[in-house]
Amino acid sequence: MQIRLNKLLSQRGIASRREADRLIGEGCVEVNGRLVQELGTKVDDAKDRITVKGHKVKPGRELVYMALHKPPGYLVTLHDPLGRPTVRTLIPKLPEGVFPVGRLDRESEGLLLLTNDGELAFRLTHPRYEVPKIYLVRVEGAVGADAIAKLEAGVLVEGKKTAPARIKALETREAFTVLQVEIHEGRKREIRLMFSSVGHEVIRLERASFGGIRLERLEPGRWRFLKAAEVRRLRRLVGLETVSD
Repeated sequence: MQIRLNKLLSQRGIASRREADRLIGEGCVEVNGRLVQELGTKVDDAKDRITVKGHKVKPGRELVYMALHKPPGYLVTLHDPLGRPTVRTLIPKLPEGVFPVGRLDRESEGLLLLTNDGELAFRLTHPRYEVPKIYLVRVEGAVGADAIAKLEAGVLVEGKKTAPARIKALETREAFTVLQVEIHEGRKREIRLMFSSVGHEVIRLERASFGGIRLERLEPGRWRFLKAAEVRRLRRLVGLETVSD
């Protein structure tokens, strides 16, 4: 069966589609011994021999879905050249090919999904699918209704307007405000920059939900496998009805 090369690499847990495109563009991928750098190249997943950086791409592997309660201070990456703590530090026996889904900055905490299902990861993080992410945010000062209205409508962050958000104040005091924020984008440090734009610095930021999946009773630094029903929910959410091999 003919399939786009980046999609196949994603399905095999090599990398997300975006990362696969980068690998292809940088000349890291060969098909039947020939270097391939053209994005959009199609391959036969049953017949073609594909290698990435000289390593043969293995046949489809068992798909893994995990939820981690990331504490503050850990980078959402599997390798850091500066030797800083990463999420791999928290899961030393991370299954082969499993990688984090989307962003959660170093200072932030809460739910992080990990998987080797590249197609699902791609769709969960692509703005087109508008996957909801809910955060509990504590900021300095009392956030008024006008500021919340501005944030919900969208504010300029690094020259680009943010997508509409849903925001609810849970606790408002003179010194701080606790809010529930639902967004569908995944831009770098988006929520911190949003509140900064209306004069409120974020003190604490915790992701409480991603696509309807929650931490449940996971303690910081602990992880669990997703339940079958949770995986089905995520796949239905982005138009993938069944788990493919």
